[in-house]
Amino acid sequence: MNLLQEIDSAYRRIKSDILHTPLLYSNWLSDYCEGDIYLKMESEQITGSFKARGSLNKLKWIQDQQLDALPVTASTGNHGLGFARACDLLDINGKVFLPHNAVSSKVESIRAYDVELEFHGDDPYTTETYTREQAEEKDWIYVSPYNDRQIIAGQGTIGIEILEELSDVDNILATVGGGGLISGIGTYIKHQSAGTKIIGCQPENSPEMTMSVRTGEYQEITSKPTLSDGSAGGFERNSVTFDLCKKLVDDFILISEDEIANAIRSMIKHHSKLVEGSAGVAIASLLKHPGRFSNQTTVIVVCGANISSDKLQSVLCDTDKS
Repeated sequence: MNLLQEIDSAYRRIKSDILHTPLLYSNWLSDYCEGDIYLKMESEQITGSFKARGSLNKLKWIQDQQLDALPVTASTGNHGLGFARACDLLDINGKVFLPHNAVSSKVESIRAYDVELEFHGDDPYTTETYTREQAEEKDWIYVSPYNDRQIIAGQGTIGIEILEELSDVDNILATVGGGGLISGIGTYIKHQSAGTKIIGCQPENSPEMTMSVRTGEYQEITSKPTLSDGSAGGFERNSVTFDLCKKLVDDFILISEDEIANAIRSMIKHHSKLVEGSAGVAIASLLKHPGRFSNQTTVIVVCGANISSDKLQSVLCDTDKS
């Protein structure tokens, strides 16, 4: 089964257990760039992020395949939350590994679901490495947040929903971390609407996919701290998403930390919507280059709303840059 078929299968598999999120017309952004701008509000999704789609599709697929091995993952954020919710919903055993210094609010959000937690290491890389080793040693199923066809297919269902409401889209902007979101959306959209441009958006402080695609080879870049923690940290050298991004993404836009913070504040001001840093990256990409999107129809994927209280406070206190 090719990836496009897997996206169609994913939508049939998960649509009754996710939200068909709103496609919100933005008067503010439309006026700003003299075009028609829509916001695909995955920030309103169950668990507050698009990650609920891919995780649910993967775990339902595991059930369909009648695989008995324990599914496990390593995540301190949206992927872990989506995975935990899917395990709870499907009444299957699952395990989430977290670093000891994971933010307490995120830990409590994951703990709210009926899933086992184990703490190891003091940083996400150490935790993920340990989880992979444990999965290989014990024949568990490791569920990657992006390097997995069923995860990508689940995220691709966003493309189905967009085209159900808008038949003619000139541009889609989506934030890129490991590349699962944009690979899924891009696969579906390019097949149905070849002329639509797929634009990847990344923080300047964590530009791994941008630099890798631009040079044509994997680039290992040390990430700096960023408000877009949901997209930070790069991707695996042999990830399937790298080739998909090279094929599907028409251009990348890099965004500064000040631009991310301004986008978060502006969404509160103009739409009374709280978004996380990774969502701010995509919004800021249009704000940075309004002329590129004039007289066109553009969809911005607002990928999540799960921003920590300390990050939100720092953004809101820095109002002199609004």
